[in-house]
Amino acid sequence: MEAVATRKYEQRLRAETADETRRRVLAAVHDHLTEDPTRQLSLDKVARNAGVARSTIYGSFGSKAGLLDAFAEDLWARSGLAALTEAVAHSDVREHVRGGIVAATRMFAAEQDVYRALFSMAKLDPSSVGAAVDRMQRDRRGGTAHLAQRLADAELLRDGISIEEAAHILWILTSFESFDTLATDRGLAPDEIAALLNRTVEWALYNTSAVEPQS
Repeated sequence: MEAVATRKYEQRLRAETADETRRRVLAAVHDHLTEDPTRQLSLDKVARNAGVARSTIYGSFGSKAGLLDAFAEDLWARSGLAALTEAVAHSDVREHVRGGIVAATRMFAAEQDVYRALFSMAKLDPSSVGAAVDRMQRDRRGGTAHLAQRLADAELLRDGISIEEAAHILWILTSFESFDTLATDRGLAPDEIAALLNRTVEWALYNTSAVEPQS
């Protein structure tokens, strides 16, 4: 029994050590992106800043692409994915739209510099950073298509607006680029951006019966 207890303790200790190593590596990626956003991600620099060997990164994440995938998932979780998931599960599609835009805007605002670096670096490093961003965008593409279908099913779309066109408009309005332009170039606060984007959705997509009066 003592030997079994010792093995379990050692296994738990190894797991905790591995988790701590992963956290340090992901934190080093975060620092790299915020401090040096115009240069390709350097695994040597990440390893050095995390206090691990380069081989440890491969052992933990499999590849540079695997590391970026893990970082993107962690970024979404830390910046507010739970709130976004709750919003899109709302039974009222208009609340789905409103809550989803508010949650997405707050996610972008929480880590604006990191999201900007990721989207910029995707063009410089398409095989790793680009692949991680593509997967993030695929999720958003599926979400906007689903939302456009929900609006059509609820008979909320304006006459002449197809489901595909609605998805295109939602794609533009929910993009990081739209948020970043309004925040950086126009100086709007996150809640102001969310309110403006939600009004724009109403103006662009909803028929008159779907638009609720402003209080």
